[in-house]
Amino acid sequence: MKRAVFSEKAPKPIGPYSQAVEVGGYVFCSGQTGLDPRTGELVDGVVAQTNRALTNLKEVLAKVGLTLEDVVKTTVFMTDLAEFSKMNEEYAKHFPRVPPARSTVQVAGLPRGSRVEIDAIAVKRSS
Repeated sequence: MKRAVFSEKAPKPIGPYSQAVEVGGYVFCSGQTGLDPRTGELVDGVVAQTNRALTNLKEVLAKVGLTLEDVVKTTVFMTDLAEFSKMNEEYAKHFPRVPPARSTVQVAGLPRGSRVEIDAIAVKRSS
């Protein structure tokens, strides 16, 4: 059985989707951008947006008792791969131990003018 996950500490979805869906021990997180959930505004710059996107994902995962350590796969969408090294440096700070598998792709555009969007799949650890 699947259930929707929602955190008040992450931006509200801007479309007909859940922040995350939990099913069968997995948590599938929708992409997060650099939107500040308090202001609804996009933070400035790819480093700040990467930090905010991962912080937003962290808050969604916390609703089901998980952390970024439980993430096994991410996809990073960027509007300019020339900023890859800046994103990568900030991203690494959030996964200091065993980083998840990852794909990074350049896209033509992202919602609200974002420069980066990150989605994630996490796994609940068996007791």
